[in-house]
Amino acid sequence: MTDPQITQLQPLPEDWQRALAVVAHPDDLEYGCSAAIAAWTDAGREVAYVLATRGEAGIDSLDPATCGPLREREQRAGAAVVGVTTVEFLGHRDGVIEYGTALRRDIAAAIRRHRPELVLTLNHRDTWGDASWNTPDHVAVGRATLDAAADAGNRWIFPELTDQGLEPFGGVRWVAVAGSSRPTHAVDARPGLERAVRSLLEHRSYLEALTDQDPETYARAFLTTRTTATAERFGGIPAVAFEVFTR
Repeated sequence: MTDPQITQLQPLPEDWQRALAVVAHPDDLEYGCSAAIAAWTDAGREVAYVLATRGEAGIDSLDPATCGPLREREQRAGAAVVGVTTVEFLGHRDGVIEYGTALRRDIAAAIRRHRPELVLTLNHRDTWGDASWNTPDHVAVGRATLDAAADAGNRWIFPELTDQGLEPFGGVRWVAVAGSSRPTHAVDARPGLERAVRSLLEHRSYLEALTDQDPETYARAFLTTRTTATAERFGGIPAVAFEVFTR
């Protein structure tokens, strides 16, 4: 039973058709919010992925030239499990993404191309909760995505995008941040949870390098623990939590 003194999360708005998810690395979305994405694509909504890097620095035992293409393939396979067919890579260097105008421009261009009403990204703050330090890549991409949602609609910021045929788009209504320690909204994880597990399992090379556990046991435990923890703030329903910024 839900404790009435705990601040409850609101359902994430559903009156939208297109979403764009922008993150730093392959697997960021599978750890963060693919159960929600599976439910959205089931409902006929369009979701596209944009990744700043190919995750080429993510596996210590593989050199980047080998690792990058491998992780790109795994990301495309993981996206397909939850109904996402459009996966783009911006080509920034894994581990050393720099927040700044170049990153904002690339993300603004992606927003102009895809014209989403909802933009998703990952935790842009320095820490996960109060205990664990976030990575510079996550911080840079999350913050740049929040900024680019406005940049995309301003024709006088990055006017070269208009010259390239990318007209300004001011239709982003929300930016939803997964993995935030300050969530405001949530999405029922139950319809998409099994596919979220399978989606994360497509990153098998990364998981096998990360943990000695059986990959399926690890993936299921991680996602179940995360979504179950959110249930306390969402009427007892396992859910994916987001911090939602309205535009």
